[in-house]
Amino acid sequence: MRGVTPQMMTEARPIQQSRTFLTDLVFPPDTNHHHTIFGGKVMAYVDKIACIAAMRHCRKPVVTASSDSFDFLAPIKTGEAINLEAYVTWTHKTSMEVFVRVEAENLLTGEKRMTARAYLTMIALDDQGKPTLVPNVIPATEEERNQYEKAKERHALRKRRKAEL
Repeated sequence: MRGVTPQMMTEARPIQQSRTFLTDLVFPPDTNHHHTIFGGKVMAYVDKIACIAAMRHCRKPVVTASSDSFDFLAPIKTGEAINLEAYVTWTHKTSMEVFVRVEAENLLTGEKRMTARAYLTMIALDDQGKPTLVPNVIPATEEERNQYEKAKERHALRKRRKAEL
């Protein structure tokens, strides 16, 4: 490949380096008439934290290429905390798959429950705004290895879906 240095070909970073956390309190303006957070608000949080995790991994600007497997599992109510965790699970040439887990936390009882999960694909950009190579990831924990192993299949599904469009 043109412009590829030996360092780019061998450079790899631990998944842990991209792991990012975000916590916020859900207030009434964030919620709908059911007193639960707007889905679009959750999606904005997910996109933002995925961007941060991807930039921590590649140390370059990124853009969102796709958001897939976005599953809402339970609502988050007014007065609860929204907790998000994101990390890069896998990389391709210029893209990174980022997994985001969303939890609700009752701050009075300490009870936590998973409320959403999503996979996003982020693309790294160079100084001219063109896609650029990203380092590989090194999974360390069982969860990270599981995500990494299944990522190739998710990547193939995304490519097939894009080709069908």
